[in-house]
Amino acid sequence: MTGTHVSEFRVRYAETDQMGVAYHAEYLVWCEVGRTDFIRALGLPYAELERRGTALAVAEASIRYHAPARYDDLIRVETQLSEVRSRAITFEYLIRNGETGTRLATARTLLVSLDPSGKPVALPPDVRTLMARGASSP
Repeated sequence: MTGTHVSEFRVRYAETDQMGVAYHAEYLVWCEVGRTDFIRALGLPYAELERRGTALAVAEASIRYHAPARYDDLIRVETQLSEVRSRAITFEYLIRNGETGTRLATARTLLVSLDPSGKPVALPPDVRTLMARGASSP
């Protein structure tokens, strides 16, 4: 798999505020859904990565909101792996309304590879190769 991975789901009632608008922090949860789905589509579920002794911790996250999502909207998260380095990977996300195509948010996360004690370490060579294959071409 190369390029963009798409995840779709509906906004749950618990993700909204009193006005029925998705709470701003939920967008980062949706990025996590996109990211873990992306890694799974590469053939390495995140749980397996952790069983092998490697964790990916979010070191940076940025998000820009463009329009609100509301209860029961179909959400489409388009996830790309934009950079693979020895100890870190960067994902970019485009979150849209899955029915109208309206851009709701754009986001970026930088994840650092950690060993079981929480120390930064190089990605295992096979994982780095797999991730590099899934990264978007410049």
